[in-house]
Amino acid sequence: MSHARTAAPAAARDIRAAERGLRRTRQRTAVLETLGRCQDFVSAQELHAVLAASGSTVGLTTVYRTLRELGRAGLVDVVRDEGGERLYLQRPTDEHSHYLICRCCGRSQPVDAEVVERWAERLGESTGFAGLEHTLELSGVCAGCQAADETTPCR
Repeated sequence: MSHARTAAPAAARDIRAAERGLRRTRQRTAVLETLGRCQDFVSAQELHAVLAASGSTVGLTTVYRTLRELGRAGLVDVVRDEGGERLYLQRPTDEHSHYLICRCCGRSQPVDAEVVERWAERLGESTGFAGLEHTLELSGVCAGCQAADETTPCR
C-alpha cells in the first residue's frame, strides 16, 4: 500500500462527514486520516494493519463498520477485487469516480467515465427509475507489472 497521497485537511473531512449525518469520533477520525493517506484502494484488513502499526487501538470490527458508514455517506469509493473483497479509497470530492485497477500490484488510476454517467442518467429517464446507482469495475495489468516479467505479469 502506498501512502504518497496527501490527506485532505481534517476540517474539510469533518465538515463533509457532518454534512452526511456522521458524528465525529476518535475511531472515525483515525480511519479517515489513515485512509486519506492511501494512494490506492485498500482492504479493511490492510487499513486495520496500518492503524495498528501506528499504535491505534481501533478494532477490525470498527474499521469494517466505519468503512461501511463512509461508503453509504459517499465519502469513500468502493470497488471489489477479483475475489470479491471490498476495497476502499477516500473520495477526494463529492463526485464518485471510476478507476482502472491493476490486478497485480493494486495500483489505481481514475478514468474519465463521463459516457457511463450520461448513459446511466438517460437510462433512468427512459425507464422512469429515480436515484439510479451503478458500479463499474475495470481491471487490467499496468505497464510496470507488464515490464517486470513479461512471461508472468503478476507477481
